[in-house]
Amino acid sequence: MVRREWCAPRNLIGPRLGLFTRSGCCRIVILVALAARGSYAPAVNEHHLKFCASAEWAELVERVLLPWVLEGRQLGDQVLEVGTGPGVVTDTLRPRAPRLVAVELDQQLAAALGQRLSRAGVQVVQADATRLPFRSRAFSAVACFTMLHHVPSVALQDRMLGEFCRVLRPGGILVGTDGMDTPRRREAHVGDVFLPVPPDELPGRLRAAGFATVAVDVGVDGDRFRFVAASPG
Repeated sequence: MVRREWCAPRNLIGPRLGLFTRSGCCRIVILVALAARGSYAPAVNEHHLKFCASAEWAELVERVLLPWVLEGRQLGDQVLEVGTGPGVVTDTLRPRAPRLVAVELDQQLAAALGQRLSRAGVQVVQADATRLPFRSRAFSAVACFTMLHHVPSVALQDRMLGEFCRVLRPGGILVGTDGMDTPRRREAHVGDVFLPVPPDELPGRLRAAGFATVAVDVGVDGDRFRFVAASPG
């Protein structure tokens, strides 16, 4: 059991989420998630963390990954990003999402990102993605970029996919990408949690999590795959 010393107003997870002002500006609220049975500890090595905050990664996300994953799809008015890390994907999603909630498990990363974006009116939700602290059918889209493999067991990964489906509105979409299991990627994750998801298994696992329409594609270079899944309409 991990105890957090922060607290949040009860209305943050109320019937209307309590996340946004009447003007519709972005208010992503810092929450505390107490570790519960089935929760897991974050683990990212220093080299990997530096790369995830680098200009190189930011350029890859902006110019390659996000256009490839979205492929013209609209995310709607209330978007949940899961597994923010230092927040490079968060920065890229912000102009595309009128209302954005970003979830990060690691307390220090969540606090740093919340502080960095505070002047922009953006904060971060600290929470375990396998036990999301939001009501069902709250979001129009969920974005999950290169974080599936950081969840340390198949059971927890599947629980997280079920949570994604639960918090999506009818017809809402899950979009994301992850890396293939390669020697280079394993080397980059020494000391990290690294449990790659075989892309040929992901469609069945997404359907088992409750999604109705699923598509998974491996990139032409064979290094990454993308996925999109819609909740039942």
